[in-house]
Amino acid sequence: MLDLFENEENLILLQSLVSGESVSVNLSDLSRILGKHRNTIKKKVDFIFEHRILDYPLYQFPGLYRFYPLLIAVNLDLPRLAQDRKKFEKWVKEDPYVIAAFRSRQGDYDTLLFIYHRDITSYQLWMESLPSTLQLQYGISEASANFESSTTYFSNQRTIKYEPSSGINLIESDFQEKGEITINEYTLDSIDLEILKNLIKGNGIKTNYSLLCKKTGLHRKTVEKRIITFLTEGVLSWPLCRFPNYFSPPNYILTYSLFEIKKSQEKVIREIVRDPHVSIAYKILYGKFNFLLFGNHRDLGDHLKWEEGYREKFPDAIGSANITYLSPRMTIAFHRQIVPLSLIQSKLKSLRGKRLRQTMETG
Repeated sequence: MLDLFENEENLILLQSLVSGESVSVNLSDLSRILGKHRNTIKKKVDFIFEHRILDYPLYQFPGLYRFYPLLIAVNLDLPRLAQDRKKFEKWVKEDPYVIAAFRSRQGDYDTLLFIYHRDITSYQLWMESLPSTLQLQYGISEASANFESSTTYFSNQRTIKYEPSSGINLIESDFQEKGEITINEYTLDSIDLEILKNLIKGNGIKTNYSLLCKKTGLHRKTVEKRIITFLTEGVLSWPLCRFPNYFSPPNYILTYSLFEIKKSQEKVIREIVRDPHVSIAYKILYGKFNFLLFGNHRDLGDHLKWEEGYREKFPDAIGSANITYLSPRMTIAFHRQIVPLSLIQSKLKSLRGKRLRQTMETG
């Protein structure tokens, strides 16, 4: 698989597919699937994107976890000075390893970052260089650039569930219960709901092969074969739409939860896998905790009811829990594509630099 990243045309293809540049909604196909006029579908799709209910479609990049098998949760405090705080948030939004950042009012720190890294050593070297980066590149004062933090490591290779869009089932349930649902000031009807369900599944999405041929200079059949190779090798998965906050739908609370499961683990795992409230789950080893869950909930009461349901269904199986609630308003940044695109760009830069050196040596 790694050999695929040693070819410039491959990297250009990946860059365009993962960024979504060469991917779009196939309005005609979606119109056919739903049996509605194309103009009706276009208007509704435009509203869905304008109101940030879904992100635009793009190819998913599961190959990222072979480069960055480590998920790291970092708790820290934002700088107290207002000017430094803004600069710090700018860094958070631009750093090539940070996938999400939230303000958190629980525990000893006020900020929670989620980071991908290759290994513990590379993470520690990155953290050691961070004060210098913050001062020199972002103009943050020395006092604010040096901070304490608390770090927790998880393995992306121990994922037991990965369905970031499972929250669509909660949206559908709320819609059926209430007859309508408003998200980001847009009231969805039954057609909107069907559009959401199809785009999240990857239905009604097309790839612009002409653009890919133009960017790479390759023939269409060659481009198609390379994309199939990316898919079969697990570098990419088929394009679809995700929620902007990735882990949870807009207007819903994201929970970051550590659980101690004392027994009946296989039964609990089966329940987690089919549970629409859980979008992503990991097996972990952190103190007494052995499960990490990212969940979607309508509100705090909904989460408490959900947790109580598990404790009733699996008596004496669930021990301690450490729950962090992250509402949409607490989000500082959520840029799921900056990490894979930064990786692809660094590979391109390295490959082109290597080629330039070879040209200079032979010239």
